[in-house]
Amino acid sequence: MEANGFVSRRVDTPSVDAGVAAGAAGADIRWLGGRILDATEGFVGGLSPPRITAEPDFTAVLQLRAAPEPTVAATETEIDYEGLPQGVATSTHMLAGAVAGIMEHCLMYPIDCVKTRMQSLQPEPGARYRNVMDALRQIVRTEGVWRPVRGLNVMAIGAGPAHALYFACYEKLKFSLSNVVHPGANSHFANGMAGCMATVLHDAIMNPAEVVKQRMQMYNSPYRGVSDCVGSIWRREGPGAFYRSYTTQLTMNVPFQALHFMTYEYLQELLNPHRQYNPSSHVISGALAGAIAAAATTPLDVCKTLLNTQEALAVHAEVPGALGVGASVGTASATGGRHISGLGEAFRTVYRMGGGAAFFKGVQARIIYQMPSTAISWSVYEFFKYVITKRQYERRLHHRDGEK
Repeated sequence: MEANGFVSRRVDTPSVDAGVAAGAAGADIRWLGGRILDATEGFVGGLSPPRITAEPDFTAVLQLRAAPEPTVAATETEIDYEGLPQGVATSTHMLAGAVAGIMEHCLMYPIDCVKTRMQSLQPEPGARYRNVMDALRQIVRTEGVWRPVRGLNVMAIGAGPAHALYFACYEKLKFSLSNVVHPGANSHFANGMAGCMATVLHDAIMNPAEVVKQRMQMYNSPYRGVSDCVGSIWRREGPGAFYRSYTTQLTMNVPFQALHFMTYEYLQELLNPHRQYNPSSHVISGALAGAIAAAATTPLDVCKTLLNTQEALAVHAEVPGALGVGASVGTASATGGRHISGLGEAFRTVYRMGGGAAFFKGVQARIIYQMPSTAISWSVYEFFKYVITKRQYERRLHHRDGEK
């Protein structure tokens, strides 16, 4: 495994030149930028690729010396937080992922509220906004300072376990698939596949929380709180309502996460090729990956929002004259109307009510939400993974020193 730019190679030499120490046979050496290191990380010579075309050149450059005893400083290069040490449990990824997920959704929740409203197909006059900042100002001024974070608690409850499984599954599958597809190297295909599989678990937990969250975010939402919203949906629409948009969510999130992870890993190769802990590279890679993936999947997000909120005007548009004069936009569950179900019906409804442009409603808010959201998620995740791994490594080192 590559660790901080070091790649292990096993060299078995049947015979050595007079200029090469006898202890070199079978030595475990490492390459770093054309230089050779012995098993204790000590430099033993320089080697540039053009010089190995002839044996005399190789023997002239390579000079092996007796290796000193390993020291603590020398073995510190073995810390590889990206791959994690062999003894580290999956709980490391789960803990780091849970913290990252909760922070991501909590910090960006007000922008998420704006995104949901701006994706409304037929907003009421009081819920028509020019841009994200205008929306936040209007919501706070007309509905109160706490209105943009209404429903935050249910999102935090769902985000913890969802992101714990999400990152743990991704890390496990990423290395497993990479070893199959492209052994010993990073594989963009493996990264994308791992992200898709992790999304299935993530969305299974997050979908009910998404339904409740988006219904409470809508303008003139009829629910008093999270428990009232959950109980009302259960009584009026049944438990299946919490997963009505699950297939649409997967249809959106599978390409979103595949594009997101592939872009992130690609940018990491450019900005952080040795995969060391580098906060700035994690923030930049995460933000750009989130923006690209968000813009590309906005049409599916609009359909998902419609399926989750069951916006009354959109639902009753399917039945001309069903929506009386003065009726609130609200949600279908509050009016007792029919329900939109399935991605195909959602696509037809969106197109019928707003044409092609309706599929990109709220795209600005979605990108503004996703860029810092994914930047926070990746930077927090990588930070906690680094801290947890470092502490575990130091404990093992302290335990080993105690045995001596």
